[in-house]
Amino acid sequence: MKNKLVVFMLDALCTSDLAKMKELDNFKYLLDNGSLVKHLEPVYPSLTYPCHVSILTGTTPGSHKIVHNIILDIEDNNAPWYNQYSDIEDETIFDVANKYGLECASFTWPVTGKAPIKYNIPMIVPIGFSGEDPMPFLKDNASDEMLDRYFWKHKRYMVGKNRNLDAFTMNVAIDFLEDYDQPDLLLIKMCDLDSVKHQYGVNNEHVDEQLLKHNRELGTIFEALKRKGTFDNTNFVVLGDHGQSDIEKHINFNVLLKQNGFIKVDENNELVDYDAYCFSASLSAWIKLKNPEDKDMYDKVYNFLKKCKEDPNLNIGYLFTKEEAKEKFGLEGDFDFVIEGDKVMNFKSDLEGNDIFEKHLDGQDRLMASHGHLPFRDETTTFFACGPDIKKGTFIERDSMLKVAGTLAKIMKMEMKGKEIFEGVVLDEA
Repeated sequence: MKNKLVVFMLDALCTSDLAKMKELDNFKYLLDNGSLVKHLEPVYPSLTYPCHVSILTGTTPGSHKIVHNIILDIEDNNAPWYNQYSDIEDETIFDVANKYGLECASFTWPVTGKAPIKYNIPMIVPIGFSGEDPMPFLKDNASDEMLDRYFWKHKRYMVGKNRNLDAFTMNVAIDFLEDYDQPDLLLIKMCDLDSVKHQYGVNNEHVDEQLLKHNRELGTIFEALKRKGTFDNTNFVVLGDHGQSDIEKHINFNVLLKQNGFIKVDENNELVDYDAYCFSASLSAWIKLKNPEDKDMYDKVYNFLKKCKEDPNLNIGYLFTKEEAKEKFGLEGDFDFVIEGDKVMNFKSDLEGNDIFEKHLDGQDRLMASHGHLPFRDETTTFFACGPDIKKGTFIERDSMLKVAGTLAKIMKMEMKGKEIFEGVVLDEA
């Protein structure tokens, strides 16, 4: 029987989570019998959608063009997310698998709307959805066969105040493994670890409980494959898309730009005009000029940002021009500068008020941890693999997310031209 590959993606899985995972039986089995890349450095910005696409392509956001979660638009605060597979400009592992005549399945992986995946239910983020029927957002984006067979049965998990996408994903995935022949490549993406860390921070009992939940889910996948008789012929990869870091400060950088004359608002704090505008990438931010060809304004904004970096009270630790961001990180987009905090700092794009640093009242909800930071900063994410085509005992301290796609392809005995791999992870005969 030909070996298969299952990829179990845990959004916001951190390197620091490994200590707990080694105590949980299903994760421990893979860690004890497989190979580990301890610190997996994400792409920049380390946001969910750019990272997920880089995992599929082995290329940077500047190359594949999914540079943010959201299609940024100054005029539209409710701009859509990148949902459509057609927005990806580089070849993905799905494209390669199709060329090899292999079958793929994917459940709630971002940026896979209308993707050429035989069995597909993508993650679609609708703006302002609060109703009882998510079907309009999935119809025509997912495989008709998957929606017809499973949506009616499990859509209850996706509606209401306590809706849970992970519950929907796992129920569909397990039903699929029971009902169909196992595909050559199966991707399953889970979201709740990311949500818990945003709400409570990186290391706490809530995170431990969520890791235990994901361990049980992995065990259910194991059991489904054992009952199917394919467990011993399955390679498993567990990885994250990015880490998260506990936030020390929240800055309203557009308020600072407003106070210094770069942004004009009306009496309702609605944008009237701007010379420079800040887009948040959470733990980093992009500064966009209205007219980057205006050399005098470019220099004025650049010098202002340099002064911000020199001011210890503002906590700006990193400043890159558009050209530097491309050269250092392969990041291109509709921006002219990139900034990031020295201490971990969340950037906001709000225009109202005069407080540069956000203040919180007791009992008020706040973002406790986040991501979007530079690839080399902690927390990194992690990658481990186990199976018949995986070498046991390989340990890599630190490596790049850009090697994941090539490594997955090699496990599947495919070639993704020009893509690097993790050395010593895949058996030579694989």
